[in-house]
Amino acid sequence: MPLGLILGIGRSMRIKRASSLDILHPKRAPRNYYKGNNCKPTGFHTRKGGYVVVQEKLPIYVVPDLTDFKLKPYVSQCPRDVNPSEATTDAGN
Repeated sequence: MPLGLILGIGRSMRIKRASSLDILHPKRAPRNYYKGNNCKPTGFHTRKGGYVVVQEKLPIYVVPDLTDFKLKPYVSQCPRDVNPSEATTDAGN
């Protein structure tokens, strides 16, 4: 009895390994552990195996009206050479 008590105290005071304090990831976790990709769920699962999407949970992207916008979305693969002095004068306008 006293020997078991002493061994128990020794186990509790033992220094833990650093690997046991690391972040849990799927390679070191149990077989049923699923970490995911930090995505928010957009709905919920039903009892019969279906999935219901909740409209309030869907992301809403606000896009401005770009009809009279001067810049184009295309970037050339062969840009022209620009001197640094020209670039600074154009940026000042």
